[in-house]
Amino acid sequence: MANLEILISELPTLVQSLKLTIGDSNEIMEQIIPINDAQEKLRTINKLITQELKLENVKKSAIATLPKIVISPNIGLVDPAIAEKFGNSKTQVSLTDLQSKIDSWIEWGYFLQAIAADILSDIQLVNQLNSDINHLSIRAQLEIIAENLKFNLFFDNSQLLKRQINKINNSKDELLELQQKLAYVFNTIKNSRDLLNILLGVSAFCGKSGFTLEWLDDDHELIISTDSKFKELTDILNDCDYFQEQIAALIIQGDTLKKKAEQALKKIEQQSNKKVINSQHIEIVPKFSTPKIIYSALLLVSSLLILGFGGWKVKEQSLQWQQMSLSLTQEGSAIVPDVGTAIAKFKSAKKLGMEAAYLVQNPPHPLKVWQQAQNKWHQAIILLDSIPNETSVYAKAKEKLAYYQINYKSISQKILIEKKALANLESAQKLAIEANLFVQNSLNSPLTRQQTQDKWAQAIDLLEAIPETTFISTQAKEMLTIYKNNYAAISKI
Repeated sequence: MANLEILISELPTLVQSLKLTIGDSNEIMEQIIPINDAQEKLRTINKLITQELKLENVKKSAIATLPKIVISPNIGLVDPAIAEKFGNSKTQVSLTDLQSKIDSWIEWGYFLQAIAADILSDIQLVNQLNSDINHLSIRAQLEIIAENLKFNLFFDNSQLLKRQINKINNSKDELLELQQKLAYVFNTIKNSRDLLNILLGVSAFCGKSGFTLEWLDDDHELIISTDSKFKELTDILNDCDYFQEQIAALIIQGDTLKKKAEQALKKIEQQSNKKVINSQHIEIVPKFSTPKIIYSALLLVSSLLILGFGGWKVKEQSLQWQQMSLSLTQEGSAIVPDVGTAIAKFKSAKKLGMEAAYLVQNPPHPLKVWQQAQNKWHQAIILLDSIPNETSVYAKAKEKLAYYQINYKSISQKILIEKKALANLESAQKLAIEANLFVQNSLNSPLTRQQTQDKWAQAIDLLEAIPETTFISTQAKEMLTIYKNNYAAISKI
């Protein structure tokens, strides 16, 4: 028993080594040996447990769960997302249960070796993984772009303004490229049924940060670690949604900065053009010597003219300031109630957006639910779009508007898919009814049998075209089984 206890104390280190870091192909090959070694030690522990179980005095005994089993040597306290891999130190576990746990760890090791072999046998996959680790993660790229857009415009320097406009344009191009990359990651992880393709999506997401396959939980959800954090695939999908929202906001911010910079640059260029025009109309006066008395008289007259003109200008400017002050006072009194209205609209739009987001959680949903969410997004968009740009919430409203428009477009596409699926289902049901009527009336006719067979075939094609992600997919599959049996029966006849 003493030897067994010693080996059990090593379990945390053994279990921690049962992982596969995806990245450079050479590193993947190097990890296979430690995984094999860990499996061998786990098998040894299982054999010792089997021997102990043969002894009558320990058959019904229990041992305390492995000391510090939930404490990982490298990451400290294990994240709840991966606690299932290590077990629970607050309970006791029988030797039989421990054997079962060890078996699952050994199977996990085999799974990792199989994944490593599949990766290394696919040259294109290896090349793509090697390429991804040379690029920053999506999070890091987004942080850099956001930082690049944090600057003060130089309203008095045309050269600097031009450089800043170029910088904004470059940032926007990078954001649009990042947007496409996020869409690829999201679609690959969500829609792919092939694990290797999913790993490519994760690789594109993580970039230089890299990622490690840590565990498959009870729900068969793959858990990875990246940047010292554990993530399920659904967490990455949620990150993709969040980053898309941030990108939309940064694009709006960049467009706003660019507009201000272009206006400032235009103003500078106009002022510069005026100076050029004025310099072109300077009259060159011949240098004649003027008697001192005449010069003094001219100087006196010009001084009086300047004083008179200056007094008139001061009076004119005073009147202008009075008019502007009155105008601003009137405008301010008119805007005050609009601010309250704008804030109310903003809050109402956010409430509608939250309600819409809550409605579509945990899909699939019936068509009616998607339409309700679509309607709420539409109402929220109308409210945000009506907020005046003079109000304090205008900038936030614009950010939300861009995000809500993306959601509205996405849900609209979902509704089209659901409608198409529903139409397919109804058409298939109609064809089935017609086929059954043919069978009841005159199945003896060869023409009738052929028509019946064609209708079942058409109904089957319609049902098979219904995507698995739709709400009626389960119903369609049940019907499909029946229809195929009917088609087979009529085909035999």
